Amino acid sequence: MIRGPRAGDAAAICGIYNHFVANTTVTFGTEPVSEKEMTAEIAAVSDKFPWVVWEDEGRVLGYAMASEWKSRCAYQFSVETTIYLVPGAAGKGIGTRLYEDLLERVAAAGHHSALGGIALPNPASIALHEKLGFVKVGQLKEVGRKFDQWIDVGYWQKVFG
Repeated sequence: MIRGPRAGDAAAICGIYNHFVANTTVTFGTEPVSEKEMTAEIAAVSDKFPWVVWEDEGRVLGYAMASEWKSRCAYQFSVETTIYLVPGAAGKGIGTRLYEDLLERVAAAGHHSALGGIALPNPASIALHEKLGFVKVGQLKEVGRKFDQWIDVGYWQKVFG
């Protein structure tokens, strides 16, 4: 079931996100996020931007969120989107449905453009974004460094009608 986040989801969302912090380059975060920090982020972001979770039998299996793209006023109609699933949930359609729901909420909120920054390589994320109508608009070379390696970031964009 897709629903908005609840305060009690912070621990599960931390668990999902912190797995990617500790084990992958898909996020440039290098330190685990505490439950308190995640609770504050959920409250701060979900007041302004769509944020959804996928719950199955009482367990949060993933989340997707929109956030501010840039702080200057003229950027107010563009958002950055992101999605994370628990390990093992990929390839089951959960990510597609969760991201579709998020994008519907983003468009309904009056946003004109959604951007996804993808640490490369990440063929699964690229495929998901392109399946949902995102188009690659650029790539930045070696802008991140994690696990002693330089990481490129590609940007995909979806413009709503």
